[in-house]
Amino acid sequence: MFLSKYKNKIIDKANALQGRDNPLNKILYHELNERDITFIPQGYKNIILGMGCFWGAEKIFWGLNGVYHTSVGYAGGYTRNPTYEEVCSGLTGHTEVVRVVYDPQEIKLLDILICFLEGHNPTEGMRQGNDIGTQYRSALFFNDNEDLKKIKETMKIFQSKLNIQAIGDITTEIKSNVDFYFAETYHQQYLYKNPNGYCGLGGCGVKFK
Repeated sequence: MFLSKYKNKIIDKANALQGRDNPLNKILYHELNERDITFIPQGYKNIILGMGCFWGAEKIFWGLNGVYHTSVGYAGGYTRNPTYEEVCSGLTGHTEVVRVVYDPQEIKLLDILICFLEGHNPTEGMRQGNDIGTQYRSALFFNDNEDLKKIKETMKIFQSKLNIQAIGDITTEIKSNVDFYFAETYHQQYLYKNPNGYCGLGGCGVKFK
């Protein structure tokens, strides 16, 4: 059960669960293309995106041309190799995320960022729709410092679109070089395995272009 004390505030490191040294899964393959989702080919890039419940968020990206594979997991907190239940407790500091591995020669970072911004409501703080808690916060974690300029430019443009609609300020957490931990196997490509499964994402109705 989610501890209400940690619904709206990220736990500090001193009080977070320690976790475990070993990953929850040693081998993981993408359900759609059977690629090893723990492997990133040379020359490919990745970005980690928090958009609320990761089931629906992952589906947005797995069909894009140029995306090598997607996976869901936990990032942004302190607990090593957490379980889903631990993340939902609010005691890890993590948010649910999707890792998108892509070929920068085939798809631009901008196209991925547009899907990210349009695919959820980046102004809601520690929630996404009816899903409430720190594990549903909007987040963007990058590994290539060269991407930061494009990320800031894109956010600025989208904020101007939000201002026109008086929706609010973007609350997306942006950090670099954040550890990513794979979620349990049953969460990977969940809506492919369960086509009628829950998806609470709806965006905020604002388009980038």
